[in-house]
Amino acid sequence: MIQLLLQNPLLLLFVVAAIGYPLGRIKVWGTSLGIAGVLFAGLAIGALHPDLKLPEVVYLLGLAIFVYTVGLASGPGFFASFRRKGLRDNGLVVAVLTMAAGLVFAAARVLHLKPALAAGMFAGSLTNTPALAGEIDFLKRWAPGGAHDPMLTDPVVGYSIAYPMGVLGVILAIAVLQRLWKVDYAAESQQSRELREAKGHLVSRTVRITDPAHSGRAIGELFRKHHWEVVFGRIDHVGHEQVVTADTVIDLDDRLSIVGRAEDVENVIQHLGEHFEAIDLDRREVDFRRIFVSDPQVAGRRLRDLDLVRRFGAIVTRVTRGDHEFLPHPDTVLELGDRVRVLSTPFGMTAVRRFFGDSFRALSEIDVMTFSLGIAVGLLVGLVPIPLPGGVVLTLGFAGGPLVVALVLGALGRTGPMVWTLPYNANLTLRQVGLIMFLAGVGTRAGYSFVTTFTQGGGLTVFATGAALTFLVALVVLFVGHKWLRMPMSVLIGLLAGLQTQPAVLGFALEQTGDDLPSIGYTTAYPVATVTKIVLAQVLLSLLVR
Repeated sequence: MIQLLLQNPLLLLFVVAAIGYPLGRIKVWGTSLGIAGVLFAGLAIGALHPDLKLPEVVYLLGLAIFVYTVGLASGPGFFASFRRKGLRDNGLVVAVLTMAAGLVFAAARVLHLKPALAAGMFAGSLTNTPALAGEIDFLKRWAPGGAHDPMLTDPVVGYSIAYPMGVLGVILAIAVLQRLWKVDYAAESQQSRELREAKGHLVSRTVRITDPAHSGRAIGELFRKHHWEVVFGRIDHVGHEQVVTADTVIDLDDRLSIVGRAEDVENVIQHLGEHFEAIDLDRREVDFRRIFVSDPQVAGRRLRDLDLVRRFGAIVTRVTRGDHEFLPHPDTVLELGDRVRVLSTPFGMTAVRRFFGDSFRALSEIDVMTFSLGIAVGLLVGLVPIPLPGGVVLTLGFAGGPLVVALVLGALGRTGPMVWTLPYNANLTLRQVGLIMFLAGVGTRAGYSFVTTFTQGGGLTVFATGAALTFLVALVVLFVGHKWLRMPMSVLIGLLAGLQTQPAVLGFALEQTGDDLPSIGYTTAYPVATVTKIVLAQVLLSLLVR
């Protein structure tokens, strides 16, 4: 079997993936390795023979695809996270990660750890695969032997030894402090109702106009005066229905359908009149459909620029992206894979569906030209030398270059006719395939060295140091965030999961709170934490090897 795998690298890749993926789904004490199970399967198989390893191009290709797709998906959230409290929260994330890098530097000097092994421990303790990828890429350019230097296995070994406690140490810190501080997640959930409603469920209600003060006024005028956060769908005027526009004038006894959060809708009804039975079930004069955005000509454009009212007599009342439904605004930018709820006349609905594309099959395809061009630009950016104080020269490499470019392109959405974003499902699929290729590649290439180091080269020291680092980082974040910044614990533990870039910790946080508040903290910290770890990992390596 070993000889067969030695002669067939492609077979080796899929054997590692087939064993590692189910391995990562096995839960121990409520947690699992997740996709990192592929890494440990690669380590185990690579340990069987010193030449049992995948070609370098396999993990480099997987790395480029993985970090690029992560960047595209995180782009809008990354730049939005610097607003309001997001700036404070991400400041905490960057400060703690910088502290962790400093502690690793000190530990490496005191314990006489090999530089690349210590850097791998940094990435494993913080469970960040892109940081590990950045370290390997740095060493390929710095090490005397280049891509074949034995030092390239050290970061993977350190990462693999420290990774398990990188997950369990955080969970342990949360479990200890929430019990010590007697955290009441139910009370926090109640106090944070406004935060939950900001991402809450949309409702549809109908109002009958009974207030004479609003009779004869246009909808656009009412919005400018009251700044309502709702969308008006259709109006029933003396028995005839039509789509509501900014120029629609309302009269007494008209019936209006309203979409928005329950609190906002109720506020509008109190201003205009009274509740009335639903009018949105009659589809003779105004029809409605949920339509997929699959046409690249539509993706990346603002709703106001699509001019749906003038072209089709249609409006969008809801947008669903992934599992999240939200209220559209004129400046809402549509993405491939969005589902929009459209109101139009039955005759105009066919043209509207054609305009948006409405093809589920098209959403499984990608624009190979923009996808490849984006990665190519990212790889070029990764080669640019960045001088730092002290004579250190840093490059973003195969990991950081594509990630930074993807963050920018993901935020832009499109430039001219070129759409940079990917359909939601296609992005997730490519991301997983890329990560599996990377983990299988680096796992098999480090497997033989892993066994040697753990049994003979101070593996227990790396394990204990990595565990202490993980636990200390978690304690600092929780103490500073909860006691000094007065953050709700339910949001804070999600922020800690984002700092660790660890979905398993997020799953534990969601189980503890019984609420979706941890997800808010997670999405706030994840993009900044990923980029910061990639940069710090390479800075740490450059300082250690000097």
